[in-house]
Amino acid sequence: MGQCLPCMGDPVKDVVETPDPEIKRRQLAEAAEKRQMEASSRGIKNVQSVEQKKKKQEEIERRMAASRPGGEGGLRWQVG
Repeated sequence: MGQCLPCMGDPVKDVVETPDPEIKRRQLAEAAEKRQMEASSRGIKNVQSVEQKKKKQEEIERRMAASRPGGEGGLRWQVG
């Protein structure tokens, strides 16, 4: 009877190197960002169009806030 022992093989193949903690942390951060991007674009066919609309809306809101006199709610009360 022959014996087949896998432990007699090349010891270098069996060694699994653990990555440096900083590399592991960076990889986890990249994976998290990728998941967030995928989740935010789920169900949206044209992501760039949605981002452009959002930026345009924010710009309109900024302009309206800047055009308000005194920075208040835009309403003036006069007591006469």
